[in-house]
Amino acid sequence: MQTLSPEEEARYQELQYIALDLARNGDATTLISMIDAGLSVNLCDSKGNTLLMLSAYHNQLQCAKALLNRGARVDQKNDRGQTPLAGVCFKGYKNMAELLVKYGANVYENNGLGATPLTFALMFGHRDLAKMLMESSDKKASKISRIFFKLLSFYKSKKTFQK
Repeated sequence: MQTLSPEEEARYQELQYIALDLARNGDATTLISMIDAGLSVNLCDSKGNTLLMLSAYHNQLQCAKALLNRGARVDQKNDRGQTPLAGVCFKGYKNMAELLVKYGANVYENNGLGATPLTFALMFGHRDLAKMLMESSDKKASKISRIFFKLLSFYKSKKTFQK
């Protein structure tokens, strides 16, 4: 096995930082060329956030799709136990959530303390996103999730009428 010199190791670390920034900023073309040259599609930062997690959290749809097409693990958790779908549900990015679900993201993946992507969508008031998540899964939403969804729908309809 070949070992890297300190200079080569520093350059490789710099390339990793560049790749993480490319994922955040949505430069899919450059990022995919790095992956095609040998960089791991599941590269993580120091907090366990993958390239997919970063592109999804920053709503970089084309970049996320390119990573998924290259085999990025859709449900890989970061150091806090969060999946890309959970981060997207916190932010409310419905189109990104649809993409992740299409590639097999688990709507009911436990992200710690029983919280799931569906829980985050409900907790942060993303009604349309929560509805899409519930409809996309073969598994029935928990009774508490269904009740919370109905309350959220009622609240949103009342808020609309008050305007």
